[in-house]
Amino acid sequence: MSRLAILCGGGQLPVALCAAHPDALRIGLEGVDHDVVGPVETHSIEKLGGLFEALKSQGVTRLVMAGGLGRPALNPANFDAGMMAIAPRLLPALQEGDDALLRLVIAIFEEQGIAVVGAHELLEGLCAQEGLIAGPEPSAQALTDASKAADILLALSPLDLGQGAVVAAGLCLGIETLQGTDALLRFVSETPEALRRDKGVFLKAPKRGQDLRVDMPAIGPNTVYAAAKAGVAGIVVSANRVMILERDKTLAALQETGLFLLGRVI
Repeated sequence: MSRLAILCGGGQLPVALCAAHPDALRIGLEGVDHDVVGPVETHSIEKLGGLFEALKSQGVTRLVMAGGLGRPALNPANFDAGMMAIAPRLLPALQEGDDALLRLVIAIFEEQGIAVVGAHELLEGLCAQEGLIAGPEPSAQALTDASKAADILLALSPLDLGQGAVVAAGLCLGIETLQGTDALLRFVSETPEALRRDKGVFLKAPKRGQDLRVDMPAIGPNTVYAAAKAGVAGIVVSANRVMILERDKTLAALQETGLFLLGRVI
């Protein structure tokens, strides 16, 4: 028997995966909110040994991590034997960037004989395609700003930092950090007009060498509205390496706001 398990975090991606794969085992973590309706088997991250046993007993050989999972607080006094065995590797990784931590998490699951797969491998049409997806053709300045934003993210990749940046008229107005996309766009929205010479663009792209199975960047309708409030002309994403969540709602938001969405090889 071979079965898929969906590790459900926040947002609509786990919901879409559960709808597309109704026979999958739904797993949640204590302290991590999700929007999945229906039965979800909840486990403690402090007792990973118990989680591994549960997955194996139910024939799980593949697992997809979907949605925001955060970094739940850990109390070593509650660790089971399985967690105690991996704690010397896991605890130091919690002090590093997301990419380093998630690579270790993948390795731990695969050591248990459970292959980690990406949501984009399970949902057709999830990723942004190359070319103009919605809205007006971007200006030459917008394309130049997108290239500058890509250069900024590429330079930051070795530091395991940043999946997004806003550039306007060649000037960087903000970089995505641990606080996420919403915080970045809110910060940009507060930029004084005197510092802006053009609307600019918001670019979303994975870090260099990022494992897209567990941490593929994503945009959705809320991203579009936040970008519009930030005053940018449009959004540029890395083609085939960024997910468009709730695609119909995202396209409707783009039409409503007048922003463009462009997929580009980055």
